[in-house]
Amino acid sequence: MAVLTFEKKYRVRGGTLFGGDLFDFWVGPFYVGFFGVTTLFFSVVGTALIIIAAAQGDTFNIWRINIAPPDLSYGLALAPMREGGYWQVITICALGAFISWALRQMEIARKLGMGLHIPFAYLTAVFAFFTLNVIRPVLMGAWGHGFPYGIFSHLDWVSNVGYQYLHFHYNPAHMIAVSLFFATTFALSLHASLVLSAINPKKGLPVATAEAENTFYRDLIGYSIGTLGIHRLGLFLALSAGIWSAICIVISGPFWTRGWPEWWNWWLQIPIWRGL
Repeated sequence: MAVLTFEKKYRVRGGTLFGGDLFDFWVGPFYVGFFGVTTLFFSVVGTALIIIAAAQGDTFNIWRINIAPPDLSYGLALAPMREGGYWQVITICALGAFISWALRQMEIARKLGMGLHIPFAYLTAVFAFFTLNVIRPVLMGAWGHGFPYGIFSHLDWVSNVGYQYLHFHYNPAHMIAVSLFFATTFALSLHASLVLSAINPKKGLPVATAEAENTFYRDLIGYSIGTLGIHRLGLFLALSAGIWSAICIVISGPFWTRGWPEWWNWWLQIPIWRGL
């Protein structure tokens, strides 16, 4: 069915969080609303500042552009534009655009009578960004602890933070986050492969139903979580991975300043390992 044949059914009034009917409008097939306008504003301003900051740097090579946060000596104060001020304003614009987009998603969900799963899932990723460039720097007392904007510079920052705490993969929250990322991929790949198998039968055989899918997993492992359940599980695993990834970085520095392998010394003190 073509999109335009049922689009009018979902172009309902109301559901706005701010602005009422004044901002309840569409551009083509896209709902805009007040938060669509603010998303566009912050995106344009932030992108323009990135271009301006890059123009004042050493290169326009997309891989090597580096917009760094203020030096640690500035603490949590505002810095001159060329000494980290661009980074501060771009961060504000990024958060403004991200949060505006999530609020626009909420308005669309309210219009369609849906739950708020999608905007909250998206806000989990925004929370990770907010943790890296706002919460952790504030806890450590300087904006300079945020990550720079740039491809190679960002990768260098990740590497440096990892070495700063020796083996960062010994961070227990990092272990949980990585395990959850892999679990998400595994669970949804099982689901996707099952669906593809069901809807692509051998020639001459009918397309399998959801009951056939459930039967497969009941025979394989003794239990089937069901078609709705697997999507809920995938959402739970994905959001948990994002939350634990934020936790793993926010505890590194503000709450743990030594190498992460040292944290595991408590394990060696358990009586059974000490030969008691």
